[in-house]
Amino acid sequence: MAERVALADIRERTYKDRDAWWTVWLVDPLASRLVRLVSPWRAVTPNRLTITAFLVGVAAAACFWQQTWGWLVAGAALFHLSFVLDCMDGKIARLNGSGSVFGSWLDYVFDRLRVLVCTIALMGGQFERTGEFVYVWLGGLVIFLDMFRYLNALQMTAVKNDMRSRLAAARGETEPIYLEDGEDKGDGRAVVDMYGDFRGRFGAFSTLRNRLFGRRIRAHLFSGIEFQMFVFIVGPATSLIIPATLVAAALLVGFELLLIYKLWSATRTFARHLAEATAPGSGPESGPESGPESGPESGPESGPGPRITALEPSSPLP
Repeated sequence: MAERVALADIRERTYKDRDAWWTVWLVDPLASRLVRLVSPWRAVTPNRLTITAFLVGVAAAACFWQQTWGWLVAGAALFHLSFVLDCMDGKIARLNGSGSVFGSWLDYVFDRLRVLVCTIALMGGQFERTGEFVYVWLGGLVIFLDMFRYLNALQMTAVKNDMRSRLAAARGETEPIYLEDGEDKGDGRAVVDMYGDFRGRFGAFSTLRNRLFGRRIRAHLFSGIEFQMFVFIVGPATSLIIPATLVAAALLVGFELLLIYKLWSATRTFARHLAEATAPGSGPESGPESGPESGPESGPESGPGPRITALEPSSPLP
């Protein structure tokens, strides 16, 4: 058995630069210690942890189906444990370098299946117990919002990557770093401020964002993670399933709309940068008349750099 890694090293090597506040405060402290405990064991792999997390989620669903408060609390506790295990798979992968493309797919699919199974069990159980059809509507709402949130995140990332590639192709340079993604890391890439318009309109939000980043918390305060935790932990544990679900849904929709507006604002800034880069005489060596590959009509596929139109998920999205 390999020697255990120090807890400080695990934090440095496995913690994300920014994460959901639920993860930072309520998951990482436990998950990092469990990773230290099991990381020397070769039998503990990211894929096995992903499968275990899903099975614990199924156990949580079985508890939710029992309908009474005691079983609901047990289901909430198991759902939280399932999420802790789900976070551990990524940490083990980063710590041991044992991640894989298939593991990313497995993690994403099992996360969605866990939400589906737990939603059917929780809301279906409450409908059977009370006969109130509102639980059926809530179940549909939870499944829809979870699906929308994660599909929206994937497509937003794809659009951002596409803008990077197209701007790099127009400039004839490596893909730039967006200012929000971090300061210039000294690797020679240009830093492009794509969110100046957004910050100008939402200055207070940007100030809050910078303060949260200092605590490793991302500004998207109510993401898919917090949504799931309110629906499957806070609601069942407090017997306030309907209010907790409705509040969680409203907060998730609000933050998603803010992200959509932010992306729209970035696309407008991107259009200006692209127009400047493709203007006559702005190319690295010649203007757009020098050849079809440097002209604005040729599109990013013909320039020096790939156009990214799809994104493989690398981990479950906050």
